[in-house]
Amino acid sequence: MKNAALPILFATVLVRGVCVLENIPEVDDIAISLEILQQMGAKVSFRKRNTVHIDTAGLQQGTSPYELVNKLRGSTYLLGAELGRFGKASVGSPGGCNFGSRPLDQHMKGFEVLGAFETRDGGYIYLDAPDGLHGGSVYFDVASVGATVNVMLAAVLADGLTVIDNAAREPHIVDLANFLNSCGANITGAGTSVIKIRGVEELHACTYTIIPDMIEAGTYMVAAAITGGCLQIDSVIPKHVESITAKLCEMGVDVEEGDDYVIVRGTDTLLKNVNIKTLPYPGFPTDMHPQFAPLLCLADGVSCIQEGIWENRFRYVDELRKMGASIRLDSHTATFMGVERLSGAPVEAVDLRAGAAMVVAGLAAEGVTEISGIQYIKRGYVDIVGKLQSLGADIEEVTYSDFIPMHRIN
Repeated sequence: MKNAALPILFATVLVRGVCVLENIPEVDDIAISLEILQQMGAKVSFRKRNTVHIDTAGLQQGTSPYELVNKLRGSTYLLGAELGRFGKASVGSPGGCNFGSRPLDQHMKGFEVLGAFETRDGGYIYLDAPDGLHGGSVYFDVASVGATVNVMLAAVLADGLTVIDNAAREPHIVDLANFLNSCGANITGAGTSVIKIRGVEELHACTYTIIPDMIEAGTYMVAAAITGGCLQIDSVIPKHVESITAKLCEMGVDVEEGDDYVIVRGTDTLLKNVNIKTLPYPGFPTDMHPQFAPLLCLADGVSCIQEGIWENRFRYVDELRKMGASIRLDSHTATFMGVERLSGAPVEAVDLRAGAAMVVAGLAAEGVTEISGIQYIKRGYVDIVGKLQSLGADIEEVTYSDFIPMHRIN
């Protein structure tokens, strides 16, 4: 839900009226995003749990607080949203997990086609379209989710037709298009490599339900597989997790798909070795790469993960080695030599998905695993401790006297 919700939250900047968004996850990135909108002048309220009302009629351009936008990568969507509504934007440099270089060159390429020009000063990014925004043909050198979102946001109110070629195809791109169309936008082709956006004069408010989070679902699928358990995961779109399902089945795990659920049945035999390469959707998602790593540590024989998206995704490797994993790292490829068991150890959640990987590893490890840096995990998982406890895991969140929060997993 987080990856789908963030673009839609910032897309409400384009709407004059009260948008009602359902199925909003209670995670830190969402809380920060809502606080940003509030400090910009939006009225934000929860009438019931997981349903937020957002009125951006009084939102002021260029007022996003630097200290908040610097905490999450999704704040880049303010660039397209402000540009689309006001014809200009000024937003602090984005933050988020450290995956190495994450340039905005494709974003700026798209903005320039639409008639906007960039300057940077004092840690801020400024955009201005002095002659207004107009449609154009945008070709991305790489299928960037963030750039696709930003050009969509900037183009919905621009004059004429915008065509995005080599667009990202992720489910949350489709979800954003569906939300904007529900508000009166004219977007076709979302979910394919070519998206067409015909500018409209204004958008109106709507009520919209965010799609389920395929990465959260995938993480629990892996947790069931590594513990040999049986788990039914509800409120999931099985098509969105097909690449995850395929790799689990290849490893010998049984996965049953329903209309809106999946059932994962672990095996009591050794997991089979597999090779994984992360790719843009519908390929294997980079956000599921770290969670699969503990599975490969315990699989029979030699497995590989080739990372094709983020250069710094392998920061979890040293943490798994502390638990007894045998991993060789070479540039963008990790080779896993299967071991008989993992042992509990003090480890760190170095980023959001690496943190989830440590939880997965801790569930299968012998002894106690202590995970520090859990603020990263809370950025993307709703009550992961409570959910795992309800499934029988021996896991708790504790706070030591020096105020460093940690998980204890046995």
